[in-house]
Amino acid sequence: MNETCPVTLELKEAIAVITINRPEALNTLNSQVLAEIETIFGSIDTETIRCVVVTGAGEKAFIAGADVAEMASMDPAQAEVFAQFGKAVFIMIENFPLPVIAAINGYCLGGGNELALSCDIRLCSENAIFGQPEVGLGITAGFGGTQRLGRVIGSASKAKEILLTGKIIKADEALQIGLVSAVYPHDALMNAALNLAAQITRNAPIAVRNTKKAFNEGNGKPLLEAMDVETAHFAACFSTEDQKEGMQAFLDRRKEKVFKNR
Repeated sequence: MNETCPVTLELKEAIAVITINRPEALNTLNSQVLAEIETIFGSIDTETIRCVVVTGAGEKAFIAGADVAEMASMDPAQAEVFAQFGKAVFIMIENFPLPVIAAINGYCLGGGNELALSCDIRLCSENAIFGQPEVGLGITAGFGGTQRLGRVIGSASKAKEILLTGKIIKADEALQIGLVSAVYPHDALMNAALNLAAQITRNAPIAVRNTKKAFNEGNGKPLLEAMDVETAHFAACFSTEDQKEGMQAFLDRRKEKVFKNR
């Protein structure tokens, strides 16, 4: 890993591992880091890579928030530019064609929690700590926290409690409220994330991408409209070679499948 690069990319077969690499600053997000995240996601070959894992370097933090040192001197116009950029990067992650798993090790605060919320699946270590402490800094969440948190955990009351108090949420409570899917010992977290990613990569890639699109595009729509979105993505799968391979393997009682991403 190149220690001078604030964000790194490592390819593990069909899995891309993106690491926020500022451990000396608890992996906080500044404009440069956001730009690097955008560039690295844009460089991923979605024809050969089938899942992405995002994590933080070091033992202490996933991402401990946006960089207060950069924000402290901003005026309202500069703050709006910064928030718009962060918002755009996180929307890109949310709508990225491939599934994105957050492997959350340690502090996941403010902008870090907002980045995690933009991922499809969140796993964490036992030492993970979550929160949106912005109100204690005299600001609001700026990268989507006030909007995504309630949608992800399914409780406006709990989301507002977290946002308005700035309270810290430990790993066990994060699991209880649905902020994460599972909690692992720190040393087991990355293997768990990679194993989950590997499970995803064994499925038909177009079907996986269409499933993510159906979920995201239907989310928030009235049920009948959302079902129409699902139907369209379901039908589109029947134009693929992978659908024929998957169903033929089932009919042949054949465990081995060769999905070609077409």
